[in-house]
Amino acid sequence: MENIENISINGDHCALILRSNYSDNGIKFFTDNESPLQLGYMNRPKNYKIKPHIHIEAERKIKMTHEVLFIKSGKVKITFYDKKKIPKKETILEKGDVILLTNNAHGFEMLEDCEIIEVKQGPYMGDLDKERFDF
Repeated sequence: MENIENISINGDHCALILRSNYSDNGIKFFTDNESPLQLGYMNRPKNYKIKPHIHIEAERKIKMTHEVLFIKSGKVKITFYDKKKIPKKETILEKGDVILLTNNAHGFEMLEDCEIIEVKQGPYMGDLDKERFDF
């Protein structure tokens, strides 16, 4: 199993998975500058400092919600669907894995008790934010 995986269906990027065993030196971003949600990794030595900074207010237009899931504990199966809502690919995430979900539909099945931390853009728009469908 690779420690970085990109999942695509019919040319549409669906997800980027960063496995718990990933390691590198310095800083690395896995998304391009145009991605509405950036995913990066930092490995810095003790006493390394990052200068204090503030992010400048800037209006951004986001067309699609991206989300990042951190698997804190357990095991979860993710199914990826094409634009016609047909299941096409599956993967299993375990403790320590991180996934950036970008395009297409996805569903989850908890294979064990799970703790998952989710990060996504807001504001959340309730029922206008997503379309649910049967497995």
